[in-house]
Amino acid sequence: MNNITVIGTGYVGMSLSVLLAQDNSVIAYDIDANKVDLIKNGHSPIKDQDIEDYMNKKNLNLTATNNMKEALKNPDYIIIATPTNYDPNSEYFDTNSVDISVKNCIKENKNALIIIKSTIPIGHTKKLQNKFKTDRIIFSPEFLREGKALFDNLYPSRIVLGSNIPQAHNFANILSKAAHKKNIKKLFLSSSEAEAIKLFANTYLAMRVSFFNELDSFALSKNLDSKNIIEGVTSDKRIGDGYDNPSFGYGGYCLPKDTKQLLANYKDIPQSLISSIVESNIIRKNFIADHIKLKNPNCVGFYRLVMKKGSDNIRESSSIGIIDRLNRYGIKTIIYEPIITDSYLNESQVISNKETFFNESDLIVTNRMFPELEQFSDKVITRDIFNEN
Repeated sequence: MNNITVIGTGYVGMSLSVLLAQDNSVIAYDIDANKVDLIKNGHSPIKDQDIEDYMNKKNLNLTATNNMKEALKNPDYIIIATPTNYDPNSEYFDTNSVDISVKNCIKENKNALIIIKSTIPIGHTKKLQNKFKTDRIIFSPEFLREGKALFDNLYPSRIVLGSNIPQAHNFANILSKAAHKKNIKKLFLSSSEAEAIKLFANTYLAMRVSFFNELDSFALSKNLDSKNIIEGVTSDKRIGDGYDNPSFGYGGYCLPKDTKQLLANYKDIPQSLISSIVESNIIRKNFIADHIKLKNPNCVGFYRLVMKKGSDNIRESSSIGIIDRLNRYGIKTIIYEPIITDSYLNESQVISNKETFFNESDLIVTNRMFPELEQFSDKVITRDIFNEN
């Protein structure tokens, strides 16, 4: 049995903690005492049904702490899963939480392999290896969906390690042993190549979302049926039907920041596609806002800001971008979103009572359709054609 510490209890860190606690002794570290208490009491701090089920039904060797020294005292492996947000001022990821975590790990533990799971710029792991003069800092990207993080760890598409040292191979074996899927493809390559895989994979997904959103914009403008066109296009096996459901734009934890970071890594390298993917997301929000404006509403209600059903995340929500545009047009907007505790989000009032929200809304706008909105279908605006995330 290995001793493993996971720094950060978001959907990456929490799903890995639960996955690995099946066969290993795992300590989840977080600066948030409330999250630590939840984990200690057998509850998940994030919304993921599989994580909640495992914590309730499985015999996991999992505990939590907000004491850094305690967390780093004895692990064989340390996983860093702290957030790295894109900083528009520097046009780069803010890696401060990762850098501080690595520094603490090096200081407190002289032997553990340090695995960075946070998304970072291409070349950043190499900089840290050079700074601390060690090869026991490696990068291993995650490929997880919100609300399905544990499932995606149990059935991974591949395991990627940005190192070829023996400890990296051992860690890959630990991940594959904990998974339900068998014969998982493992890739061992340089840290920079592993970092590039993460950013290019997410940018490709953002490109695909943008493609079908622009197809939908065309169909709306020409009074064509988007569903018919999409089904005809994706019936080609070379294209397939993944990530083809139109939306108000890509959002969430990863795609917006990862596409911008990849674009920043292209400095002094000729390109046009990557910048177009970033720009396309802005254009789509402008198009949807203008589409709503043409209906001349007095009050537009936004039902849920989460990007996906089953999610508790509104970070980089495309709906917020549309709300901001409508507010600039002078159109009143209200919001129904239970996870928001404040009375206002920017200039928009947050309505906590559903009946009041429905009554006050001339139009109800939702990125993903919910069953409770079907009774208001005559005033619902959504581009959720296939009723899926």
